[in-house]
Amino acid sequence: MESSVKIQTVKELQGVFAPAKNTNVIHRNRLSNLDKLALFATDKIGTMGFFFIIFIWTLLWLSWNMFAPLKLRFDPFPAFVLWLFISNLIQIHLMPLIMVGQNIQGKHAELRAEHDFETDRKAEKEIETILLHLENQQKLILKILEKIEKLEKR
Repeated sequence: MESSVKIQTVKELQGVFAPAKNTNVIHRNRLSNLDKLALFATDKIGTMGFFFIIFIWTLLWLSWNMFAPLKLRFDPFPAFVLWLFISNLIQIHLMPLIMVGQNIQGKHAELRAEHDFETDRKAEKEIETILLHLENQQKLILKILEKIEKLEKR
């Protein structure tokens, strides 16, 4: 809609702009089950709790294989081949999953930004309409005052 269009009434304003929409509902309805899984993984893996789980797992693994009796060690020091293999598998699988989740979150942010822009445009036109009405009221009040002053002078 062009900004040069003058809206005079609330009905005209309602006809020009669509009602407000809940972007969260729209976004949620567009998600597939795989998208929901990616978002869940992104939300859970990107937390300090998950970091501490991985950190404690690594600390326990390395400590056990460094300090436990030789017969009980399963991933001998200093190579830690099994630990490196498992760690790399975790990284290889989680990184793309997190990136997918971030892309989905980015789409949600874009949708929110579009709806915010539409809301701002509507608010601008509402304010313009209110200001037009106030200007008209001001003109009417001034005319009434002029008439009152003329009546008082008689």
